Amino acid sequence: MTPLRRLALALLLPLIAAGCAETVMDPDVEVARRAYSHDGPPALTLYTMTNTRSGSGDHSALLINADQRVLFDPFGTFHLPQVPEQRDVLYGFTPNVHKVYIDFHARETYDVREQRVEVSPAVARQALRLAQSNGAVGPARCTISIANILRQLPGFEDAPATFFPNRLAAYFAGRPDVQERRIGDDDADDNHGVLIRAAQNEIREEIAY
Repeated sequence: MTPLRRLALALLLPLIAAGCAETVMDPDVEVARRAYSHDGPPALTLYTMTNTRSGSGDHSALLINADQRVLFDPFGTFHLPQVPEQRDVLYGFTPNVHKVYIDFHARETYDVREQRVEVSPAVARQALRLAQSNGAVGPARCTISIANILRQLPGFEDAPATFFPNRLAAYFAGRPDVQERRIGDDDADDNHGVLIRAAQNEIREEIAY
């Protein structure tokens, strides 16, 4: 983990306490300005935050690579000024933002399980539309909201309607077209509070584009 990405985690921590109970609606002009198109194939990537002590899945998010790349992070705690958000959809998901997101969640007590499935451009666009129209999600509904989107997509109709992150991850694991990796980080959880050492404009330069 680079020092600047460590700084990003420290800058994010005060925002966690505020939670995501209210609908976040950043301006459309900012969403359009930050839009990022990734040159990889259209794909859906499920992220499951897994407790390394209990094995339980505690959060789910869905990365959608369509005409632009966004993260559907229902009731998530990841926020950065450079990443506009509307109703739990995070825009401007560049490679550097993606790395910071992974580092934000991967820690001594949590692994990040990444499961990627390539899809057709039409399916990716449909997933993006469904995420954008879903609306903000309440507590404990991150997985079911993703499952409900998946079940409307061709090729994912058999996804389980579940509230449990590990069950949805098991569904992805059972697909023959999945590419999977698990990301860990052995940094102690209580280290993040001492990481503010560089100026905020430096982290902005690191994760901006």
